[in-house]
Amino acid sequence: MNIYGASGHGKVVFDILSSRNIQVDSVFDDNTEIEEFLGFKVTHEPNEHQLKAPSILAIGNNTIRKQVARRFTGLIAEAVSHSSAILSKEIELGDGSVVMPGAIINAGSKIGKHCIINSGAVVEHDVRLENFVHIAPNAVLTGNVSVGEGTQVGTGASIIPGIKIGKWAAIGAGTVIIEDIPDFAVVVGNPGKIIKYLNE
Repeated sequence: MNIYGASGHGKVVFDILSSRNIQVDSVFDDNTEIEEFLGFKVTHEPNEHQLKAPSILAIGNNTIRKQVARRFTGLIAEAVSHSSAILSKEIELGDGSVVMPGAIINAGSKIGKHCIINSGAVVEHDVRLENFVHIAPNAVLTGNVSVGEGTQVGTGASIIPGIKIGKWAAIGAGTVIIEDIPDFAVVVGNPGKIIKYLNE
């Protein structure tokens, strides 16, 4: 298994793999100033042999993760979860997604590709996450919530049942969402209020 991203997020992905006794073969990063990562020599231009092993894109920024996914020519690994995470057998996890320590994903949920379910987050039953979504630590998504591509749900945010959140939106830390949120909206507060829109 390869890790693409020699950063703090990459360290957590490394721990996830270690918890599952999955060996890390190589670490990639575009930043040529980073030469070493957790004892590995960082590769800036992976060769064909390295790219034959599956890779996790360990990049916390949703936009950059999508950009890298578009141009990456290697194999993408199946989703991985920390051994302490609680996952129903009745869920779908897209390739490249990662589930951090203590996270919970309950029955009927469908998680897209390259998503991050961060430490202690709760994804309740029948939730739908599109590709490149990041659910931050201790956020809670209750039943039947849907979240569009690339949206960031901040630390400790709470979303009541049945809410639909658009693509590439940003939900602030501690925000409580009680109504649907459109694409590109930035939302903060309790209850959540839209304060601006991001550029598409």
